[in-house]
Amino acid sequence: MSASFEIRDLPEILGAEILNLDLSQPLDDADFARIRRRLADRAVLVFRDQEALTPDQHIAFSRRFGPLEIHVQHHFHLAGHPEILIVSNVIEDGKPIGLVDAGKYWHSDLSYMALPSLGSLLHSKEWPAEGGDTLFVNMVAAYEALPDDLKAKIDGLSAEHSYLARNLKQQKLNGELRPGLTAEQAARVPPVVHPIVRVHPESGKRALFVSEGFTTHILGLPEEESDALLAQLYAHSTAPQFQYRHKWQPNDMVFWDNRQTLHLATGCPPDLRRTLYRTTIQGDAPRGIAA
Repeated sequence: MSASFEIRDLPEILGAEILNLDLSQPLDDADFARIRRRLADRAVLVFRDQEALTPDQHIAFSRRFGPLEIHVQHHFHLAGHPEILIVSNVIEDGKPIGLVDAGKYWHSDLSYMALPSLGSLLHSKEWPAEGGDTLFVNMVAAYEALPDDLKAKIDGLSAEHSYLARNLKQQKLNGELRPGLTAEQAARVPPVVHPIVRVHPESGKRALFVSEGFTTHILGLPEEESDALLAQLYAHSTAPQFQYRHKWQPNDMVFWDNRQTLHLATGCPPDLRRTLYRTTIQGDAPRGIAA
């Protein structure tokens, strides 16, 4: 059955709002293709009013885009639904029910995997009266705005991405709220190397693919030069002109393209409950310009 829904571009540098579409109902191939094209074009899709969406339906819609990832932090899987990671600041019986400090740094989900995420879908279940916004940046626009000499310098470079390095940093900040990794878990997420500039497999556009969250260093450069260049790229790509601030509404489902965006959770007052369910779609191996 074809759905009658509206896709309305947001006024910011990325993002589109999808109205009058109930994702708990069947979606035909033509409408699915329409959504997929818009994701590649606008990078972030906001599906409003998804109150009826169940975890099973959330998973089923996500899976139409590709295989789903099972997050290495298994402590925070939704019971009976390992494809869903709980992101929450709620503490019950002295323990967090979800990943409390998820995303409080600029990153692209699972860039530390050999096949980084195509996209992530985050469904709002509990929302605070204030705070809790998520920031996104357009990494295609950030790349396009670089000076030509800097583009020439980075176009053929690659960088390492590491989940273990990030997890250790979060442990130092948040202690027991951020569980460490077992040897088995650590073995699942060894450091990987990706091009600094990747070509989007659907649009063909070039995007920066580094982040303060998971990128550790640039291959082939001395440490000091690598750190300075990464700092320059981070500051440039997260500048306000490339940003969209998502202010969550009840029952929003937000779907972002990890191949051309970074995002950051701004946090909310600790006494206000915030809980979201996330699925993550496996993508392909990032392709650099030379390839």
